[in-house]
Amino acid sequence: MTVNAARVPLARRRARRRADSPSMPWVLAVATAGGVALGALLEYFLDPNGGRRRRHTVRDRAVSRLRRTERRTARRARHAESNAVGVVKRALNACRGHDEPLDDITLAHKVESELFRRAEMPKGKIAINAEDGVVFLRGVIEREEDITRVVTAARHLNGVRGVENLLHLPGTPAPPSRPKLLRERDGGD
Repeated sequence: MTVNAARVPLARRRARRRADSPSMPWVLAVATAGGVALGALLEYFLDPNGGRRRRHTVRDRAVSRLRRTERRTARRARHAESNAVGVVKRALNACRGHDEPLDDITLAHKVESELFRRAEMPKGKIAINAEDGVVFLRGVIEREEDITRVVTAARHLNGVRGVENLLHLPGTPAPPSRPKLLRERDGGD
C-alpha cells in the first residue's frame, strides 16, 4: 500500500502541470477554430437559397474526380500488365532456341529481310533462294567488296548452314553452281 500512496501525489502533480501548461490554450484555440470552420461550412452547404446547388456541385465534382482516378488507375494497370507480359514473353523467347530448322521459304525470307534491312546492301539486285539450309545468292553487284559483305552477312545468320555465292560483277559471267553432292561433301560452303 505504501507504493500506491507514493504514486498518488505524483499523478496529481502531473495532472496539475498539464492543466497549467501553456499548450492548453493552444488546444482550446484549435478546437474553437475548427468549430467555427465547421459552422461556416454547414452554413455554406445548408443555405436555403444556394445550398442545394452547392451540395450538388461538390457531389458532381467528387464523383467526376473519382471516375477519372478510376480510369487512370485502370489504364496504368493495363499498361503495367502489358509490360509484364512483354517481359515474360521476351524472357521465354530468349531462353527457347529454335529446335527445328526453318523451311526453305522461311529461311529465304529471313535472309532477305535481314540483309535488305541494312542501308548499304544493294536491294533489288540480289535474288535469294534456299535449299536444305543452303542459301543461294544470285545477281550482279557493282563492287567486289559489296559481294564479300553480302556473303559474310548471310553466313552469320541463324539457320543458314551454308551460302552458295553466285554473285558476280557486271560484264563477268556468273559462277557455276556446284552440284548438291559436292556442296554436302564440302560442308555447305
